[in-house]
Amino acid sequence: MLIRTIEKFLRQTDMAATKFGRLATHDPRFVLDLRNGRTPRSRTTRRVEQFIERYQDGSNQENAHVG
Repeated sequence: MLIRTIEKFLRQTDMAATKFGRLATHDPRFVLDLRNGRTPRSRTTRRVEQFIERYQDGSNQENAHVG
């Protein structure tokens, strides 16, 4: 379920739901709407999953260079 994935990501990154929505979908209310039962289109789901993947890949690379 997409909302569970997003909630986990938000906890791990300490990112605000509105910031996530703006960055991932250009909609600051996206996560709030999901929490209230909104069902995203499959294209939007793929875009969000790709955003999370790219963000985590970038974070891991930055952490690997710290030393």
